[in-house]
Amino acid sequence: MSLDEVRAEREKWFGWKNIAPLQQKLSEIEQQQCNWSVENGIFKIETDYSEKEFAKSMMPWRKGPFQIGELFIDSEWRSDIKYELLRPHLDIADRKVADVGCNNGYYMFRMLEERPKKIVGFDPSPIFKTQFQFIDRFVDSGIDYEMLGVEHIPLYEEKFDTILCLGVLYHRSDPIATLKQLKSGLEKGGTLILDTFVIDGDGEMCLFPEERYAKMRNIYFIPTVKTLINFCKRAGFKDIEVIDIVPTTVEEQRKTEWIEGESLEHFLNEDNSKTVEGYQPPTRAYLKLIST
Repeated sequence: MSLDEVRAEREKWFGWKNIAPLQQKLSEIEQQQCNWSVENGIFKIETDYSEKEFAKSMMPWRKGPFQIGELFIDSEWRSDIKYELLRPHLDIADRKVADVGCNNGYYMFRMLEERPKKIVGFDPSPIFKTQFQFIDRFVDSGIDYEMLGVEHIPLYEEKFDTILCLGVLYHRSDPIATLKQLKSGLEKGGTLILDTFVIDGDGEMCLFPEERYAKMRNIYFIPTVKTLINFCKRAGFKDIEVIDIVPTTVEEQRKTEWIEGESLEHFLNEDNSKTVEGYQPPTRAYLKLIST
């Protein structure tokens, strides 16, 4: 199936019974180009919009935070914490950038500050694209949002100077193949910014949960940092920098009124020393990889 055929098929997803009413309501909001700014990590848009009910109908809001006029969307993740960690390592002015697994686009909206040449988001979720479209009604950012996945990167019509792939690799059953797909989307000398779960240890090993990790079913390989670097080498990356290794905290990921169900505090034991399954609690490694 060609990319255009995939796009056409996924466009039909906006007709799903839980998505179609949102798209109809969205079409009633006038496209604007409001002033925006970032304050304390909040992407703030100057508008008189205040309708909370419609924004809440698009839950869950995983990434953010956003302030749209008087409406504050306190997302599950304080995504600004991760972005500020990565920001010194982003050299994207006048460059082509992709965010693979972009969710509602918070990182892409933040990258507008750096004035890249082009930003493209990849995420095969109609609800997250609808959230992006809602925010973009007030920004008119020029960002392209493709309902495609990492597996479509090798087929994509252009290559990128920088690709962000944050919180995706552990959802893929073949991490080396995924890294090769990401590498194929980079220009020579391009940069991949990677974020994924790791476990403690100096050995070359992985945790492979039998069923769930932190109540998540779709988690595959959680390597030591040394093994993660080996993954990257096997995928063809030679210039590999570990930016940081950071435990996920309940300050960064927590339950708010903008999600349904549980969040990090429900995935850990009483003293937060292990997941409810008895594994090491979530810890993320941030890597910067250069394609040669």
